[in-house]
Amino acid sequence: MTDFNPEVPYNDLPSLPPAGDQIETTQILKSCIKSRVALAELKQAAELIPNSAVLVNALPLLEARASSEIENIVTTTDKLFEFADIAEDRADAATKEALRYRTALYEGSKMVQRRMLSTDMAIQICSTIKGLELDIRAESGTTLKNRVSGETIYTPPVGQQLLMDKLDNWADFMHDDSDIDPLVRMAVQHYQFEAIHPFSDGNGRTGRILNILFLVQHGLLDSPILYLSRYIIQNKAAYYRLLSKVTQEQDWASWILFILDGVEETCTWTTDKIKSIRELMEHTGQFVQKQLPKIYTWELVELLFKQPYCRIGNLVDNGIAKRQTASVYLKQLCDLGILREVKSGRENIFVHPKYIELLSGEENVWVYYAGVETETAVEAELAS
Repeated sequence: MTDFNPEVPYNDLPSLPPAGDQIETTQILKSCIKSRVALAELKQAAELIPNSAVLVNALPLLEARASSEIENIVTTTDKLFEFADIAEDRADAATKEALRYRTALYEGSKMVQRRMLSTDMAIQICSTIKGLELDIRAESGTTLKNRVSGETIYTPPVGQQLLMDKLDNWADFMHDDSDIDPLVRMAVQHYQFEAIHPFSDGNGRTGRILNILFLVQHGLLDSPILYLSRYIIQNKAAYYRLLSKVTQEQDWASWILFILDGVEETCTWTTDKIKSIRELMEHTGQFVQKQLPKIYTWELVELLFKQPYCRIGNLVDNGIAKRQTASVYLKQLCDLGILREVKSGRENIFVHPKYIELLSGEENVWVYYAGVETETAVEAELAS
């Protein structure tokens, strides 16, 4: 036990790596193996989607919605897709903030392909989330309180130079301790970043983006498609309790196992989600080809999954049809029951309900279009 006082700034936050050998116990190393297998299966499933933009356009939006919800910034999947590819000024404040999270995740995934994670990158990510230029927190008086009781549960370190020194140590740990499994390092650095709490706001969301970017940087993911915030929402009390146990008791093992279990469970669920997306794409393509052979192209079907809130301009921009013809195509798809036309501001948009329901639902299931029960390639693989 430490002499931790939640009312006093935790300036004595220990440097990394943690003391002792509890971050790589036999149980942790076994859990790492299972998590790595699940990550490999997720990467393989993602590679089977012909156009990576389908997943990159969808899964980070789900992560953005969930990660924002952890901070009580609540929006819906429908709103995020509605405003994802247009100017965000018509969206409500919560949707704008979640979309900025998605942007920060995109930009961060590009940055880690060129350089290592760093304090500057964390500043840039948090600035994008908040929509303003930020720097490391200089003011005192920052505390974390229980939302129900108002009780102070943690006071992070104070002093900009002290925070910079601790962030330098945090970055060095991510880069230099290569003998520690990357998944363990991800869990350790996430605690440390949250404990340093370098910004006035946005620390939790920045930290969760850094988790995903760390996996991309180490080749455990090819793109930012891990929906880890879903697991945190489902286990929110445990998430905060185990963070606190590291602070008060230096119980690293329980925290690391929690994160590793989250990676494994999330990968398995996301892999199933991707397989369902692939099946629905194939079934939709077969349905359109049978019912509307004159307008069918795979590029048209694929666009309905890249842009589930589709506009006439999307077909034009992708070279599928000129404007008047594009309008006819979309209305025919509405008549067929694949799309639904809705009003959004001054324009009409064409929503893909079956796909939105699949993305939004906890269960990775969907229903065949009436009268067309064709075998998908995924089902064929399972039957063989």
